[in-house]
Amino acid sequence: MRSIEIPVPGGSLHALRFGDGEKIAVAAHGITASAMSFRAVARRLPEDWSLVAVDLRGRGGSAGLPGPYGMDAHAADLAAVAEHLGAPVALTGQSMGAYAALRAAVRRPELFSRLVLVDGGLPLPVPAEFDPDKLLELTIGPAVARLRETYPSVDAYVAFFQAHPALAGDWNDDMAAYVRYDATGEPGAIRSRTSSEAVYADGRDLLVNGAAFGDDLVRLPLPATLLYAPRGMFGQAPGMLPQPVVDHWAAQAPLLRPELVDDTNHYTILMTDRPAALIAERLTGPA
Repeated sequence: MRSIEIPVPGGSLHALRFGDGEKIAVAAHGITASAMSFRAVARRLPEDWSLVAVDLRGRGGSAGLPGPYGMDAHAADLAAVAEHLGAPVALTGQSMGAYAALRAAVRRPELFSRLVLVDGGLPLPVPAEFDPDKLLELTIGPAVARLRETYPSVDAYVAFFQAHPALAGDWNDDMAAYVRYDATGEPGAIRSRTSSEAVYADGRDLLVNGAAFGDDLVRLPLPATLLYAPRGMFGQAPGMLPQPVVDHWAAQAPLLRPELVDDTNHYTILMTDRPAALIAERLTGPA
């Protein structure tokens, strides 16, 4: 694993490159996550492949990169990454990163050879009339509250995650490395590197402009695999993408191929061995 910097509007986007293979897959993470969330997937790529996992604006090593945020901005950054690395490349995204990856593939299809969406990318049902700010507080408020917390040490920060109901039963070294990568600050005041401003802006975009992702799915210019989990962010059913939502969009988007990944939740679908191997296979195997 090594760090790389990729020129984008406003500065440079930080990324982690896993492997030295000439074939490249690019990965985009979730709304409060980082490039390190793809460590398990990277380890399962064939030797002739490399995985370049980006730290999206406001996260990880790109925490200081200014806005604007939102899926259009993240999609433009992913396109810049593909051009920098030598397109076409395979593309994947998990959770929020799936929406950014979908948008990038629709806007710049010539840059990408295949698309793998992991527990994200489908418009989420919202009430016909809703207050975006109130819904934001309900959906991502707890995550933002965590971003504002401080911890006495990196080990204490790791222990906080280790007790999470969606992670505790499957805790592993990849999860620990992910949390340690996210930690910053001085002893006694350890916190996440993720910008709450970026999280709010991106969350609002996902809610307010959700219908646009349906348009993207219908317009998909290349085959896309959707891997989705039966359990959600707290390790309980239903998943982030309920089955009726998956079935609806599978019927609407002819190039979308859904695949349920049994016995996973929103996090373990990416950061544990069996599903990570499946993601790697869908990224690099026969189309």
